[in-house]
Amino acid sequence: MTAKTTRLNSEWKKIAKVIAAYDGKIDPLFSTPPAEFKRRQRLVKEALSEHGYDVGFVFSDEHYAGDVPYLGGNTNISIEQVAGAIGPTGIHVIAGLEGGYVAEQLAARSGTPSLAQPYLSQAKSQLSALESKVSAAKSTIEGIFSPFTNDANKITAHLTEISWMLTQLSQATFQLMPTEAAIMAVSATWVKSGKESKDDPQGVLFLTDQRLIFEQNQEVATKKVLFVVTEKQKVQKLLMEVPVVLTQNIKPSKQGLFGHEDHIELSFASGAPMNNVHFHLNGQDCNAWQGLINRAKVKDFDKGRSVPLDKADVEKVKTAPSQCPICGGAITKPVLRGMDTITCDYCGGVIRL
Repeated sequence: MTAKTTRLNSEWKKIAKVIAAYDGKIDPLFSTPPAEFKRRQRLVKEALSEHGYDVGFVFSDEHYAGDVPYLGGNTNISIEQVAGAIGPTGIHVIAGLEGGYVAEQLAARSGTPSLAQPYLSQAKSQLSALESKVSAAKSTIEGIFSPFTNDANKITAHLTEISWMLTQLSQATFQLMPTEAAIMAVSATWVKSGKESKDDPQGVLFLTDQRLIFEQNQEVATKKVLFVVTEKQKVQKLLMEVPVVLTQNIKPSKQGLFGHEDHIELSFASGAPMNNVHFHLNGQDCNAWQGLINRAKVKDFDKGRSVPLDKADVEKVKTAPSQCPICGGAITKPVLRGMDTITCDYCGGVIRL
């Protein structure tokens, strides 16, 4: 046992003896009654009057040394020095804001008003006004910077989507044509029938400035035991590519119980490999995709390219034949930038551009 512990133990034993000796003999709730404070104040006022004084002053330090507690009761708890003025209207505590606030709470028995009370009320009022000004200033600042914050969040989200798209393109089984630019990509499920099924192909839907492309990219169960998948196979292959100019109708929709699922249905003109498709988009807005497809269809993205299109490539598309030079059959499929040849649907002949 350390010396300090020994000393404290000795002191505690002494205190315990005192408590035991006076147990039940001291009233812990005993306090000086208000009448006693009034008597003391009256006697002091009479003594002042006998000597020709209207007012007297008393003082106490923060340790209760002084006459303020004698006339005013509990007016302090080691906060600060206090004073008191006693005259015809009784005793008034003179203190700073902290001391006056304490006196206001503790001196009720003696009926001692605090001269700090008016200042306390004024301070509370000023504090309330200041808080209102701070709140208004905060709202104003938030209003000024809110648009910038929203714009920054949108830019960050868009850059994240672009980064993900570039990663998917680098891992894809197909390649973009020369001068073809990727616009957006989204994780998607190709809903083959009217209702989404677990057997529907899952992968990535790509939009370029010339094509809509869907590549299946998923793990497919190849073996089950009692309905439990025991073996899987990675399937990654190109399932759809359609010139965006063949898009006729675009129907975005919000589905699901709370409308949180984004779907988009597309119908195509003659010459496309299918009449229509339905995709469930995961994590991106279907209405935004409708806007992107429409912009690609009218070649709006060509205007903002960082590298201008090669005039020779544009001219090659414009001057592409509309009739097969071998069999005379009509060339109905769109000719896209970057294509070097086209194949006749009638004779199978390969036509160089």
